[in-house]
Amino acid sequence: MPTGQQDRNNLTNEKRTKIKYLSIRILLVGRMKLYIKNMVCDRCKMAVRRELEAGRISYHTIELGEVELTEQVSDKKLREFSENISALGFELIEDRKARIISKIKNTILKLIRDSLSLKKIKLSAYVSEAMHKDYDSLSAMFSEVEGITLEKYFIEQKIERVKELLVYDELTLSQIASDLGYSSVNHLSGQFKKVTGLTPTHFKKIGAQKRKSLDHI
Repeated sequence: MPTGQQDRNNLTNEKRTKIKYLSIRILLVGRMKLYIKNMVCDRCKMAVRRELEAGRISYHTIELGEVELTEQVSDKKLREFSENISALGFELIEDRKARIISKIKNTILKLIRDSLSLKKIKLSAYVSEAMHKDYDSLSAMFSEVEGITLEKYFIEQKIERVKELLVYDELTLSQIASDLGYSSVNHLSGQFKKVTGLTPTHFKKIGAQKRKSLDHI
């Protein structure tokens, strides 16, 4: 490739990088928050916390998918932090719609792990309250971006949680059904087979090889 073309490509890439971090910086001005994709469990929070502390970035709180900072961050620190967490499988999110989708997913994962809420509140009410937005508009956006309905995503994540609990082998199927808000064991078993093609009993026999960790969803 001619040197002139290489220089132009390098300048283009550098410009894109600057625009990316400028976009993130604009997002930080209002709320001083970082939005992070694939941050879906407590281990994820610990990994992000380590990188924040290693980069000497002061923070107030760390939640699934977002970090509230106590002060503005320099472009250099922000770039280094982004590169470091990318190596761990995370990604800083600057697009508004992508941030909303990420937050919806994390909200659903929280609900699935909160057995009391699962029994007491409907998905639509829980998501709407957590996001402070109309559920129908959130659902439409989710379907548009993800190519799957919010309800189907919720069911799939519940089944992943069932798999997880079956592998741990600490609860009976009846207890799992109750904790995850199913009306009966038959209801859980029917949904499980529809999603996986297996009965819970069969899955339990073959064990963890069929389980996809929630960390990679």
